[in-house]
Amino acid sequence: MSPRAFLPAMLLLAIAVPAGAQQQSESYKFLQAVRDAKGNDVLAILDRPGANIINTRDVGSGETALHIVARRGDEVYLRYLLQKGADPNVRDGRGDTPLLLAVTAGHAGLIPVLVAGRANVNLGNGGGETPLIRAVQRRDVTTARLLLTAGADPDQTDNVAGMSARDYARRDARNPALAKLLAEAPKRARGAMSGPKL
Repeated sequence: MSPRAFLPAMLLLAIAVPAGAQQQSESYKFLQAVRDAKGNDVLAILDRPGANIINTRDVGSGETALHIVARRGDEVYLRYLLQKGADPNVRDGRGDTPLLLAVTAGHAGLIPVLVAGRANVNLGNGGGETPLIRAVQRRDVTTARLLLTAGADPDQTDNVAGMSARDYARRDARNPALAKLLAEAPKRARGAMSGPKL
């Protein structure tokens, strides 16, 4: 085949392959494999020498693989990703951590796994909403108890209403068990603030 005949054939091939498939990065393939729960693909990508994509973020949503599996409640994937070095404190584009997503979705069983993986139980989203505040808003006594046991601060306030989990529980008369749990939660000692003296 002459070089001139070869060029149109290559152009035709390039047009026949969808543009998205031509430009899929390794990071995109990794996140898609996690979304599709394709375990063999995830293993193959992460086991490649020099692979450093465990904390890859989706360009549009800011999600990492941990966000994806926390939302769907997949404890097996969650444990595996944490063992591979996934950061449990990364925030997605909305400011939510994997722990916040697990609480929102009602996956209380993931809380001890994330805490053991060094998730910060007091890390709030962009509005300052902590996992404990979200658990109280969901009226989820089991989750609130787990978070308090893990060191969640019942008096940390959000940035929107300036209210803490204890405040939200006190205002919501629909769940007396939750209000009692938060009322009895001990206050946490706050570190001294340093800065200029007036």
